[in-house]
Amino acid sequence: MEPKRSITSSKKSDKGAAVVPLEQVARCIRFIRAQKVMIDSDLAILYQVKTGALTRAVRRNLERFPEDFMFQLTEAEFEGLRSQTGISSDWGGRRYLPYAFTEQGIAMLSSVLRSDRAVHVNIQIMRTFVQLRHMLANHTELSRKIAELEQKYDRQFKVVFDAIQRLVAPPEQKLRRPIGLVPPKSRG
Repeated sequence: MEPKRSITSSKKSDKGAAVVPLEQVARCIRFIRAQKVMIDSDLAILYQVKTGALTRAVRRNLERFPEDFMFQLTEAEFEGLRSQTGISSDWGGRRYLPYAFTEQGIAMLSSVLRSDRAVHVNIQIMRTFVQLRHMLANHTELSRKIAELEQKYDRQFKVVFDAIQRLVAPPEQKLRRPIGLVPPKSRG
């Protein structure tokens, strides 16, 4: 009879920690259609399988992947993704639009791929999603506390609170100036 594994110890239970660093997983998480998702090609890299093999396994088990688990990107979403990440226009010679997997869809992938690596990589991905949720909750709590302080100390510290709000707010994307010569404005 095998001894029971402890949840807090055991090198085997933490084996997934060495498979893929959380930071690498976090860099692969994208926000598309107001959801945190991972793209099939990024997942294939993490699982160390070809993207085609991953998508074939998914297509053989489509009943496990409803719309809230996985969806295919539109042309516009794909173009936006390429421009955000600086990926070349041919992105590996894809013949189809990529699939995006939500957290639930990623959890389902380990049962479809059926490998030890898939299980351990999925553990890391789930840990990363949990960390992101905690960070988001902490950010929301910080914003709430700042709002309470603003109400309490209103005008005296308005300048200070405005500066803090600018530091906490996500950076605004600036419009880039066109490269090259700009034609002179026509006079009319």
